[in-house]
Amino acid sequence: QVQLVESGGGLVQAGGSLRLSCAASGNIVRVNTIDWYRQTPGNQREWVASVFSDTSARYTDSVKGRFTISRDTINNTGYLQMNSLKPEDTAVYYCRFTVRTPGVVYFRDYWGQGTQVTVSS
Repeated sequence: QVQLVESGGGLVQAGGSLRLSCAASGNIVRVNTIDWYRQTPGNQREWVASVFSDTSARYTDSVKGRFTISRDTINNTGYLQMNSLKPEDTAVYYCRFTVRTPGVVYFRDYWGQGTQVTVSS
């Protein structure tokens, strides 16, 4: 049983910044990969960024140079720092953790509830 709770979304003007957080709780042995996705009404969920167990990171082209993904291993928390925000960044943002729990030898995916980010022009 793992729960992910997201926070940090809100309304911001174009050019502004927001920092999203995703805190995992439950019987966690290890967090492997942390990912962020976003989705707008009527569209498919889009992958945004990932940070891996070795701390390396990958980003979709549209956010490179503006977004930074990071992780706090001790507190099982992931972050997405979003700078120079644009109206096209408006979406519901979801975090996903790949987690191993007690008594299980493989990693499973868990999703946050989503947090709304709105960027005004």
